[in-house]
Amino acid sequence: MYLFCYIINVFCKINAFNNTITLFYNKIKGCTIMRSNESSEDYLESILMLSEKLPVVRSVDISNDLGYKKSSVSIAMKNLRNKEMITVTDAGYIYLTEKGMEIAKNVYERHKFFTGMLIDLGVSKKTAEDDACRIEHIISQETFDAIKNFYLKHKSEK
Repeated sequence: MYLFCYIINVFCKINAFNNTITLFYNKIKGCTIMRSNESSEDYLESILMLSEKLPVVRSVDISNDLGYKKSSVSIAMKNLRNKEMITVTDAGYIYLTEKGMEIAKNVYERHKFFTGMLIDLGVSKKTAEDDACRIEHIISQETFDAIKNFYLKHKSEK
C-alpha cells in the first residue's frame, strides 16, 4: 500500500506542477483553462453515457447532462463533427463514430476506475466523481494501465 500511496503522491505533485504551468500559460495567452481535448473528451463521454440511457441523443440532452449552454454544445458538436468523432442526422440525433466511440470508452473506463478506486480509499462519492473527472484526462494510457494493474493486483491480495 505504501508504494501505491507514493505513486499517487508523485502523480499529485506532477499534476500540481502541470496545473501551475497551465494556469501561467493560459494567463499569458488569455485562454480558457480547460484544454480543448479535455472538453471534447467530456462531450464524447456524455454522448456515450446518454446513449446507454436514451434511445437517441440530442444536443439538448448533452446540454442538460453537462450543464452547458445550448449554444456552447452546438459549437462543440460542430467541432466534433469536423474531427469525425460524431455524426448528426437531419433530425439532430447524435451518434459516435468509431473514432469517437473509442475515445469515449477510454475516458469512461478511466472515470469509472478512478471513481471506484478513490471511493475504496475513503474519499466521498461526490469528491471521487469530481476528482476522477479531472484525473481521467491528464494521464497517459501507459500510466493509467500501470496504476490500474497495480491497484487491482494489490486489491485482490487483501
